[in-house]
Amino acid sequence: MSGRRKPLRFVFVGVLNTLIDFGILFALTAIGLAVVPANMISTAVALAFSFVVNRSFTFASTGNPVPQAIKFLLVTLFGLWALQPLVLLAGTALLDDPIGQHASLLLSKVAATIVSMVWNYLLYDRFVFSGAGGGAEETKTPRGPGAPEERELDD
Repeated sequence: MSGRRKPLRFVFVGVLNTLIDFGILFALTAIGLAVVPANMISTAVALAFSFVVNRSFTFASTGNPVPQAIKFLLVTLFGLWALQPLVLLAGTALLDDPIGQHASLLLSKVAATIVSMVWNYLLYDRFVFSGAGGGAEETKTPRGPGAPEERELDD
């Protein structure tokens, strides 16, 4: 897969993932389910969607899905529960006085989302979906002197 298309596919999947999460959350609360269980269901469905589609569409991996799913959860949850809170705390502490509480929270959340998105992309590519069948460590055919140059093909 073209290295240039993977980041675009990743962003596309992320947008779809977010729409699924929000759509299910609002649909479930509209039919009377409480916010917390509705959010747990919507995020679980979105997380499962993200794994399946990133695995097959973004990174075109055909490796064993069980260890990939475990690594995916570890990477994703670290980004959500460790990196994002650190960026939120640092951002709101640095920005609160000059621009106000709501603006500093918004800017901090945007920064935290970008940090976790970059974290996820890099680790999905190099750790979660790497190796046989996709990811950053795809097997390359050895080339010797006089062999034709390798070309990158777009999907």
